[in-house]
Amino acid sequence: MSDAVTDRISEFLAEQMSAQPQRASVTFLGVEPVEVLRFVSGDDVVFVTLGCARHPMSEPTDLHADPVRGPRAELVVRLHVSVPLPGLHKRMATVAAAPAVEGLILAPDALVDLSEPIWDGAAPTALLLEADDLGDLALPEPMDPVRFLRAVPITANEAAWVRLKGADALREAWREAGIDVMSPERSAAQL
Repeated sequence: MSDAVTDRISEFLAEQMSAQPQRASVTFLGVEPVEVLRFVSGDDVVFVTLGCARHPMSEPTDLHADPVRGPRAELVVRLHVSVPLPGLHKRMATVAAAPAVEGLILAPDALVDLSEPIWDGAAPTALLLEADDLGDLALPEPMDPVRFLRAVPITANEAAWVRLKGADALREAWREAGIDVMSPERSAAQL
């Protein structure tokens, strides 16, 4: 069943992005491999995980987690192509594996703090999740749909702001300051 889910996601992404991606696979001990797909669209690059949604996410304390029903998600990072992004695919795969390894539930407005640069040498050290423009991918009943969650790279100060004031307050600060969150070289919001 899990291969059928990843195959369907791969087909959906190829249709939505109108392109075939470059692929990188990352393997973690005891977990099925996670791929990170890289699509280039003009001056933008879109990275999407493939493998997080193989199985439904569940609380780590749930000893009888449903193997079919439950939330499923994949991560999407959208950036302008202006600087190299070494290591981004590895960090994304780490977060995508976290539901299987740590029982993390990925959902809109979730803050995922890696406590290390999102890509080598980057200022952002965390990701703020929100619904992505890709929408949801319906799977055969009784499986829940796959949600594509945009993972916006944020700095440690911005992550602290999210903890204090909430995700919407940070998004409002970005709007007021005219910050382009797709710029990998952007400055942090002045909070």
